[in-house]
This record gives sequence, structure tokens and C-alpha cells, in this order.
Amino acid sequence: MKSAESGYWHLTTDQLRPGDLYTYLVNGEQDFPDPTSLCQPQGVHGPSQAIDTSSFYWEDQCWVNPPLENYLLYELHTGTFTPEGTFQSLESKLDYLKALGVNAIEIMPIAQFSDSRNWGYDGVYTYAAQSSYGGASALQHLINTCHYKGIAVVLDVVYNHFGPEGNYLGEFGPYLTDKYCTPWGKAVNFDDALCDGVRRYVIENALMWFRDFHVDALRLDAVHAIKDFSPVHILQELRADVDRLMAVTGRRHYLLVESDLNDPRFINPLSHEGYGMDSQWMDEFHHALRVAIGEAKIGYYADFNGIAHLAKAYQDGYVYDGQYSEVRQKVFGRKAGNNPGEQFIVFSQNHDQVGNRKLGERSSTLYSYEALKLLAGAVLISPYIPLLFMGEEWAETNPFFYFVSHSEPELVESVQQGRMAEFAAFHSGGEVPDPQSDETYEQAKLQWNLLEEEPHRVLLRYYQTLIALRQQLPALYHLDRRKLAVFCHQEQETLIVHRWYENQQVLCLMNFSKQSQTIYIPTVGEANTPWQKLLDSADPEWQLPDESQPGSAPESVSGSEAVLCQPESIIIYAQHHEQSRFHLPAPISPKLYLS
Repeated sequence: MKSAESGYWHLTTDQLRPGDLYTYLVNGEQDFPDPTSLCQPQGVHGPSQAIDTSSFYWEDQCWVNPPLENYLLYELHTGTFTPEGTFQSLESKLDYLKALGVNAIEIMPIAQFSDSRNWGYDGVYTYAAQSSYGGASALQHLINTCHYKGIAVVLDVVYNHFGPEGNYLGEFGPYLTDKYCTPWGKAVNFDDALCDGVRRYVIENALMWFRDFHVDALRLDAVHAIKDFSPVHILQELRADVDRLMAVTGRRHYLLVESDLNDPRFINPLSHEGYGMDSQWMDEFHHALRVAIGEAKIGYYADFNGIAHLAKAYQDGYVYDGQYSEVRQKVFGRKAGNNPGEQFIVFSQNHDQVGNRKLGERSSTLYSYEALKLLAGAVLISPYIPLLFMGEEWAETNPFFYFVSHSEPELVESVQQGRMAEFAAFHSGGEVPDPQSDETYEQAKLQWNLLEEEPHRVLLRYYQTLIALRQQLPALYHLDRRKLAVFCHQEQETLIVHRWYENQQVLCLMNFSKQSQTIYIPTVGEANTPWQKLLDSADPEWQLPDESQPGSAPESVSGSEAVLCQPESIIIYAQHHEQSRFHLPAPISPKLYLS
């Protein structure tokens, strides 16, 4: 190769063809895989393989990425979503997701990592789709099939750090800097000497997923951990380059971020000195919701009081937007008053909130069956984009542990010791599952056979109904935060969320206490028009056969009338809902999706 400016080396040749294995011989001393490898068939330490991503025949020319406000996200981990754990096997479940009402899947990181068991956040080949999942061609086929079935694809990417095992980037250039300290060691070099090439490395990766793989959106992991004090932040530069790509291709792509800074600068447009990200995960909604349902106020939950903070999350997005935080011991956050609802993504579970518990417990093993229905309702009636975590819709009972499969003994021991230290004070009881163990990984796989059993089948139908309500009622699917009011009663542990669009009104009554509570219908909406019940999580159809049947809420009520709300339940009333021609989809037949 010939030396060029800015530290680059280059060669144009016809000797390297698709299927060939190759390495770079650095300084004439040692072979290393390609840092921009598209394929690592022999793992992170083996040679790279040349492939031609342009050879795939796309059939999604008519595909249109839905408006972001219409997204209903479903987060999944490729390796544990199906027994086989591949892109191909994932395709077999797309009809199930479509029947559930999902129109966008969010795939946890698939950049090549060591061996075959990993969450994906330890990827070291940012451009290579994990070979054990099927590699680049299988990923393209999956996305093509998703688009055929009307499902958008969001890919989780990690630009705040690179994984440890097989990370040879330092042999090729100043990809890392010790200018900053991060939880993973040296920071990615976004603003230190010779950072220009590193910035292009990241931006070109994002553009590749959009251009060559037809990914619809990227979810950028923990952008608060990106250290960049350049005049133009790396996210701003990324936004501008993605905008230029969209102008050329005519396709719409979204940039979603995880951030715990409560700073609307990340989601404000470039024209308002923001970073231009389209939306962000909102952990504070989750924290307030979990405390409201009974989560112990320890760790980061200690900052949240439950009902009152949940009410604030519905209204303001951020719970902390200028108040003193006891956990952080400082005034924290800024108001996000002008940011529309689609700029926030909410959930009652996700991979972090489940997997970063000591025992990886899902909500199904932490809370009552009634509470699960209330949690689902609280998310799906929000004025934000809802996200479901794989299996929550049928109350999956298997835990979702943190798992890895490193081959370096010192690294394995470091990860094991780190997990034990992390949970020394946060959760009590039980041993920390060994992240390196194959058993830990196998236990995290979904049990699709549960679809045939109770209460899983009933809860699945309940989720279907809630999702259909959200997608068919304009008052719920229009994410206008200005057309929302919240009535909070802390002593009763009850909450009323009022949403409206044009003349349609929706009232959502939620009882988070473990006793029945009398809730009075507020004097909102049209005074002479009765409120018609659309859903009551305590109705007999959502109960288990062996349970005593609680009293159902009345089918019709008027303003100021009292409604008895059962423990841990949600009731949805509406005015002028008949204009939406609401109908339920056909029940999901488990046998269709078990093979």
C-alpha cells in the first residue's frame, strides 16, 4: 500500500474479490483484520472476508418509512429472540409481530463481537454484521422482508466505546484517546489530535447502514458518554451527513439516542443550535412508573416518588428539568417544553432495566398479573412513542441476564468481578449469574411455547387490544403534548390522563394502589355527552379463570360521576370514539408461530 496524506495508506487492486480472506500487515511485522471489515467469518481474531454488499437484490423500492410518531417499537436481541438465534429465524416471527401491532423492531447491536454470546455492546468491528447471526447478506434479507411486511428496522449502534476483545484499532491509528476517562477506559477520539479520520469512521458507518442495508433508523447507545468538545459536535456532523444522504436517496432515516442528561439540546434541531437527533429514550418515565407500581426506592429509583413524578413525566417529558437530585447531589436537567411527543420513547421494560438487575428479573416475576396490565396501559396511553421489550406482551418468565463469551481469561475474570462489584449494594439475595456461562445465555431465550398457556395467552390478547386502541383513536395516536392534562391524587395513588384531538376525548383512569379506589370523572370534554368505556383491565375477559371476578366499571359515565377502580388497574373511557370505527384484530394463533 502507498502512503498518503493524514496517515492514510491506499491501494487500488483487482486481486481481492468477494469471498477472499485477507489481513493487513502493519509495519511489516504483524497481521491484523481490517478495521472496516464487513465480514469476520472466523471471529474477531481471524482474517476479514471481502464481500460485495451491492450484490443483494432489493425489493423494497415502494417501502416508505412511517412517520416517527406512528412507530410502535419492539426491542429484541437476535440471539435470544428465537431458539436458533439468527436473522433467518427472526424472519419467521415477523408475522407474529405484525399481528401484535408492531410496526418497528429495534435490534440490539449486531456489530461483530467475540464468539456468539453477547448483548452486542462489546462489538469491535463496527461495519461487520455478526457472523453467528448470519452476517451481512442475512441481515439484508431480514430488512428486505421486514419492509415487505410493513415493519421498519431500527439498529442499535455503539459509538461511545469499542469492545475489548479483538480490538486492534489502536494498531491502525489514534482511534482512542486518554484525554477523557470513561467506564470503558480510553474514550473514542472525537476531538483530540488526528480525530478527523475517527469522526469519518463513525459517520461513514452510520451512512453505510442506511445506504447499503436500508436500515430505517439508528439507536445510538449512551450518547452522554461521547466526549466531544469540537465546535461542531459529532452528532451535529452526523445529522448533517444523514440529511444529505436522504436528499440523494429520497428515503427518510431517523436518529434515536439514549441519553441520561435531560438536555433537550440533543433533540433540538440544528437550526436551534441543537444536535438534531429525532428522539431519545426516556428512562425517567420508566423509573417513575416502576416506583409507582411498587419498586423499592434504592439506587437510581431513590430519586423518584412514584405517582407525582409519573404525572410530571406525562406532562413535561423530563422529571428532573431544573430540580435538585438527591442521587446526583446537584440541580439537574433543563425543560423540554417545545419538544413534541415523538421526541421521547417510553417503556416499562427494556434490555438495560431488566438485564442490569442482579437476577435479570422481568416485570412478570416482580409484580402481580394485574400490575402487568396496568404497566402496559400506562405506556400505551402516553403521548410518546411506546417501546416493548421482547416477550413482555405474554409475561415471559425467563430472566434476561447480562452475558458474554470472551476467550481471554483475564477479561473473563474482569467481567465476572465487575458484575459482582456492581451489585454489592443495589440488590440483595442470590448469586450474580456468571456472564460467561452458556447456561446464563440459554436461560435468557424466550419461551414461545408460553403462548399456548394461561395467563400468557390472555395477556397477549390484552396487549393486542391496547395497541389497537392506541393505533385507531386519534386522541391517542396524535402525540400532541399540548392536548393533555393529568389529574394526580397521591394519597389514593391514582392518576387520570386526559387526552383529546379535535372533538374526540379520552380519559385514562389508573389505580396504582393495591386497594379499590373511587375516582371521580373530571368535568372535561363535552358536558352533555356520556363517556363510553373502551377498556377495563379488571373486566372478566382479562382475568384468569381461577380468580374471583372483581366488579367491572360502568359502561357509561358522566362528568363528576364516581367510578370504582379496582386495585392495580386501568380504565379507558372516550367521547366520540365511534368516529374512529374501532375494531379489534383477529386473535393471535400461537400454533402459527411456534415452529
